[in-house]
Amino acid sequence: MRRREFITLIGGAAASWPLTARAQQPERMRRIGVLNGLHEGDSEGRRWVDALIGSLHDLGWKQGENIQIDIRWGRGDAIRTNALATDLVASNPEAIQVSATLALTAVLQQTRTIPVIFAAVADPFGTGFVNNLARPRANVTGFINDHASIGGKWMELLKEIAPHLGHVTALYNSVTAAAQMAYYRPAIEAAATSYGMMMQWAPWQDERQLEEAILALQPRPDGGLIVIPAAHLPAQRELIVSGANAHRIPAVFPFPFWVRGGGLISYGVDFSDLHRRAGGYVDRILRGANPGDLPVQLPTKFELAINLKTAVALGLNVPGTLLGRADEVIE
Repeated sequence: MRRREFITLIGGAAASWPLTARAQQPERMRRIGVLNGLHEGDSEGRRWVDALIGSLHDLGWKQGENIQIDIRWGRGDAIRTNALATDLVASNPEAIQVSATLALTAVLQQTRTIPVIFAAVADPFGTGFVNNLARPRANVTGFINDHASIGGKWMELLKEIAPHLGHVTALYNSVTAAAQMAYYRPAIEAAATSYGMMMQWAPWQDERQLEEAILALQPRPDGGLIVIPAAHLPAQRELIVSGANAHRIPAVFPFPFWVRGGGLISYGVDFSDLHRRAGGYVDRILRGANPGDLPVQLPTKFELAINLKTAVALGLNVPGTLLGRADEVIE
């Protein structure tokens, strides 16, 4: 064989080696972290995470094949959430998806470089998480869980389902939901004024204080309750719902899972939808997008739920017009 032919043969074979080797190499495993503010035993928290993972799967990311998803659960505890955030950031994932204001606060205290995609956060601009909703220009973006005006909607629904109410207490966790309280307060108080209702704010930090706050509602036959969103643990949710019902206090809650657990009425964002949309942002970031260029988005799906069994137990006659607007009625 002539020297030129030999070189041409070897050169052609060498040119094909990278293509063959590349075809045989497995797809690079990508890594993201998830910090959810709820408890791992909470069916609602699992629903949120499942929606995120399902969205990623639909976009081509399959757990254990081309993506590794490290899921942590804050359990509504600030100390635990901060520790988990520190550990998660130290593992250096390519992106972190967080749910709840407490979790977002903890993660952003640890990193301003790893892309962070939030869901279930009420007021990211007012609390300083982002400088601009349209162009965050930072390492964080995501999906807001409410409009501030929804506070007025809660008051409207309470008055509609229990017209006799003259005094309403807003219950909130002063550790995990202080920002949410400030976000909703103007709309709630404006609605209370328009309906000629008295307002009271009841902060709590632990379950003992929560029990005391619920007991304080008991003496008022015209009293109602608004529960401000927070990463409530299942036991706390049960305590609030059972306490309100035992004292025959009409209560409005932020999400349907409260009503499925015995609460009277709820109005709020479809959180599973927020987490499906968050999966889309994770996908875009893994494919090279800058989180600071992705706009913070508002919710688009809301749910109204009514528990008729609870309404009957409280002696309330639910208007047909209200039932007709409900997305979910529990009988």
